[in-house]
Amino acid sequence: MATKLAALIVLAAFLGGPPACEGDIICFNGWLRLPIQDPRLCPPGSRSRINGRTRALVPVPRPSGLGLGLGYYNNRSSRTSYCPRAEGIVRDAVSKAVAAQPGIGAGLIRLFFHDCFVRGCDASVLLTTTNSNNSDTEREGNPNKNSLRGLEVIDAAKAKIEAACPGRVSCADIVAFAARDASSILSNRRINIRMSGGRYDGRESFANETDQLPGPFSGATVLLDNFKAKGLTSEEMVTLSGAHTIGRARCAFFSSRFSEMDPAFAAKLKAQCNDDDTKVDQEHVTPEVLDKHYYQDVIDGKALFTSDAVLNSAETIKQVTENANKAGAWERKFERAMENLGKIGIKTKADKGAEIRKVCWKVNN
Repeated sequence: MATKLAALIVLAAFLGGPPACEGDIICFNGWLRLPIQDPRLCPPGSRSRINGRTRALVPVPRPSGLGLGLGYYNNRSSRTSYCPRAEGIVRDAVSKAVAAQPGIGAGLIRLFFHDCFVRGCDASVLLTTTNSNNSDTEREGNPNKNSLRGLEVIDAAKAKIEAACPGRVSCADIVAFAARDASSILSNRRINIRMSGGRYDGRESFANETDQLPGPFSGATVLLDNFKAKGLTSEEMVTLSGAHTIGRARCAFFSSRFSEMDPAFAAKLKAQCNDDDTKVDQEHVTPEVLDKHYYQDVIDGKALFTSDAVLNSAETIKQVTENANKAGAWERKFERAMENLGKIGIKTKADKGAEIRKVCWKVNN
């Protein structure tokens, strides 16, 4: 079955144009690793592509966050956005969900990242019904399909907020606040992100645009290009990768790397990986705590993904070592990086196709 699937993907890539790839591995911007090496499909030096266009290698402007503000929903003078209970409702929903199932916290942080990297922070990742009436939304994209977690937390918070302040609080802001609160809870309050509000929700979502998300097989060049394309720096790429210190990973995403890992650690993983769909902790020392242990794993050859292991390179090892050894350094960097992530491609009231959704998974009529 796997061989047939691989053949179909390669055929589709060949007919549809150059695939997202690096070197001679066929992949969806680092999300698929197939046992096929074909220079016609991935010629040497090829770069990953977005919507059929080669990703620009020149830096784009830094995310400005224009229109956002701290305490956005606490402004009594704004009749359209005043909702002082909004952030507390989100915090309560996240706290209850994480207390019941800590893995939901990792899912909420990932959900925020996957939202902001595609079409900006506009909650397009939540949609199943769009303005274009397409069913192939971002939730159906290869990086997201059957793997997004925390959606029910967002829906629960939105329902309570709508009951308190109808039509005032965006789903995009709820996703951002939920990631902030999950980060605080999972770090034992050591991480406190100053997350602004004021984002509006988008009305479109397309599965093929999820190829902008870096994947577990992404190499260093692709990772750097991905982040530069969003106006983020290489340091922010290293910093945000540290979120891999929590959550779980499918064995299919790293089993090809056993020979490259610390031998004893690889043997332990092999014993856990009964099949490709088995999931293991992404970090083995404090797997439910958002901390800096991930960086020691990178140094020690115990990182799971290719995208993690490549940080142990000349370009990024200085940052990795500082994050591993200097108390509090990574936490402060992570706070700033998450704040900047939340400024990517935001929509405001003035933008065409922007709204405050009534229900997070579908656009307003």
